[in-house]
Order: sequence, then C-alpha cells, then structure tokens
Amino acid sequence: MKQLCTLVASLMLGALPLAGHAATPVEAPAAAPGKAPTEGCVEVSVGGYKAPDYGCLSKQMGNNPDGAKAEQKNQEAMQVPIHKRPPNQMGLSTPAATSTRMGNTFGTSVKPQRP
Repeated sequence: MKQLCTLVASLMLGALPLAGHAATPVEAPAAAPGKAPTEGCVEVSVGGYKAPDYGCLSKQMGNNPDGAKAEQKNQEAMQVPIHKRPPNQMGLSTPAATSTRMGNTFGTSVKPQRP
C-alpha cells in the first residue's frame, strides 16, 4: 500500500511540469491605424466576488487630457465667494429657520416656542 502511494505521488509529480506549461500567448488585435493600442484592466473573480485592478483604472483615468480642466473647474466651483454663499453654510440662521424655531411667537416675543 505504501509503495502504491509512492508510485502515484511520483507519477503526479512527473506529470506536473507537463500540466504547468502556460498556453502560448495570444496576440492582441491590431489597433486601428493612427491610434495607439490601449491596454485593458483585468478583473479577478475569487469566490464569486469581483476585484477590479484599481491601480490600472487610476492610470487610465489619470491620462485623460481633459482631467486637469475638470479638476480646475471643480476647484473653482468649491471656491464660492463669501458674499455669494447661502447663510446656512456660513453658520447664520435663515428667516425660515428662525420662524420655525420661534413658532407662533415670531415677531411678538423674545422667548421661542421651541428651543
């Protein structure tokens, strides 16, 4: 029995290099004339969960020539002048919020109906 296990193990180890050879790589299809070939990103699926290659996706998104323009526009949109900001973004109360807080005493008393 021990010799049989040894024989099976040696046959399996002997066949391992034959099964371990990778298939010959397939050439990517040629890119259209005038265009550079694009490299795709590989998604790995393990146990039913897909894990994309975020490094590759970041590279693809970072090489966008319009990305700098979009980033600059986003920064400009976030830098709204103080006099154009709504009062609730500056920590001030609005008339609607004050009216809700004061309730039916708005304009008649200094004690709010709601705290």
